Amino acid sequence: MSQPVFPPLLTGHPVQGGEDPFERALAMAALGCDAGTVVYNIQADFLRVAIVFAPEVPLQDAVVMLPLCAVGFQNALGALAPPEVAVHLGWDGLICVNGARCGRLRAAASTSMPEEEPDWLVVGWELTLLQTSDAPGETPDITALYDEGCAEVSATQLVESWSRHMLTWLNRWQEDGNASLHAEWMGLLRGVGEPLIDGGVFLGTDERFGMLIRDGVDTHLRPLTDLLENRE
Repeated sequence: MSQPVFPPLLTGHPVQGGEDPFERALAMAALGCDAGTVVYNIQADFLRVAIVFAPEVPLQDAVVMLPLCAVGFQNALGALAPPEVAVHLGWDGLICVNGARCGRLRAAASTSMPEEEPDWLVVGWELTLLQTSDAPGETPDITALYDEGCAEVSATQLVESWSRHMLTWLNRWQEDGNASLHAEWMGLLRGVGEPLIDGGVFLGTDERFGMLIRDGVDTHLRPLTDLLENRE
């Protein structure tokens, strides 16, 4: 299997077997690796990728890298998949293909303090390429990429395409702030206007991508930083 070729600002770092690129990226970030390090593991049935950022803004602003990477992923798969394939995102990092769960994004940072500038921020994403269940029909809300008409999309192509789309959005964000990314993100979000399992209605997101929840006459905010995995 050929390895992805990354744009000049990014450096690829493959891992093999069952090693989790997200955990490897966290370890490398803690040791001071360069920003733009992309750790990836391409298997026949599963694809996992993680990238290290070195933000120069407070965590509450830096965490925008999570939806930025998600939008980059949606754009990348949208460009490679057949036009009838729908790719949507969940506020909590869910990746859906044709309405079913197919993967997720996650993130962690060197600090959990919203107003503190993190030394590093790692965003990871994973995607099921091929279902290995003996009875996939028993879980219609869970799918795999190759079950949704995307058998011609290679994992290597997808990683390469994601890296380019992600960098495009990173450049736009650095130049324009959150506005254009927020508009794109809102068009891809699942569940806006619908009830949440734990109560309230998902109204959308604020300018920092926090979840706005209507509960009766009150509106609550769940900041995006709540999604960060605590690695302090």
